Amino acid sequence: MRRVSRAMVCAVLCFGALAACSSRPEAASTSHASESAHTVEADGPSSDRSSAGDRATPPATPPSRRPPVSYTPSWPDRTVRNSAGHLVDTCVPKSLRDKATTLTTSDGVHLSALELGSGPDGVLLDHEQGYNICSFLDIGKELASRGYHVMLPEYRNHGASEKAADNDHLLRDARAALAELKRLGAERVFLGGASCGGTTAALTGAEGRLPVVGLLIMSSPARCGGDGVAAVRTIKAASLFVVSPGDMNGAVEKQVRELYAASGAKDKKLVIDQSGFHGTDMIRRGGPQGAALYDRVIRFVESCYGR
Repeated sequence: MRRVSRAMVCAVLCFGALAACSSRPEAASTSHASESAHTVEADGPSSDRSSAGDRATPPATPPSRRPPVSYTPSWPDRTVRNSAGHLVDTCVPKSLRDKATTLTTSDGVHLSALELGSGPDGVLLDHEQGYNICSFLDIGKELASRGYHVMLPEYRNHGASEKAADNDHLLRDARAALAELKRLGAERVFLGGASCGGTTAALTGAEGRLPVVGLLIMSSPARCGGDGVAAVRTIKAASLFVVSPGDMNGAVEKQVRELYAASGAKDKKLVIDQSGFHGTDMIRRGGPQGAALYDRVIRFVESCYGR
């Protein structure tokens, strides 16, 4: 593990200083199969809906691209510049690096982010502490191919984003990403995240900066950078909660169940994944079971926009 000690400490503290999760995940799988029987679903209203219709046509004149910024990236050995001069994590395939842009948070920290797709139907996906922008890349690519406008930010002190004095303001990072998504034409948003990224997604949704059509929580603590329990109470959109009971000896499951119980959504699901992995590793490293979960997440986003 390299250059992730601060992020890892934050992740462990979120779950009461229990065993830490992996800091640099393996490359995401691009092969995805049908749903596995190993995924157990808790009782709740059905989330099955017809698939989303055609996406609306984006504006004829798109907003201007942001200029590149010079700053010190968190992981310089894992950072390159794209053709426009924006810093981007080397985990991003060369074919997608020109989709990278630079965001600036309210406290002046510069973030690397990927914008995939276009149009009014936004999707904002927040990665885990200690992971990177590629955690949700496969999902983001698939959703963009289906007509959604996807924003994947990389947190401060991670990857190609700026090295900052502290790691306590992930909500500011998510706000910057959501503001950019809105500036580029998104009129509503699906919010998702893993670990503290999921808690941050809920906190972002509770602020009401864009209408929320759906929420995805994966292995997230009840409180990280804010009170996730209070946040999910205010979000009425369909919500999907996913956790593995073997993650940190059950500590993560307990907190995800707390979020699920507090959720204000009438249509909510709790999926118990038996892989034992944390966050997006349930998809990326879970084999056929992970492929089924990937498919389920894609269908869930489509169902949220198909209502």
